[in-house]
Amino acid sequence: MKKLHFIVIIASVFFLQACVHKIVTVPAKVAYKTTKGVVKGTVAVGKAIIPGDSDDDDKKDKK
Repeated sequence: MKKLHFIVIIASVFFLQACVHKIVTVPAKVAYKTTKGVVKGTVAVGKAIIPGDSDDDDKKDKK
């Protein structure tokens, strides 16, 4: 009887392991994608606001 209890506990551990993996990785993926989008937006705004940081003038002078 103790052998059956041990097998049930081990099986439960393996089944719950998949649930814990899903609970941990899904929020991490969402946070990564959100942060990535915010950083890209911040860089775009920074490039638009900072004057005189364009390479277009250098390219025109070389031609």
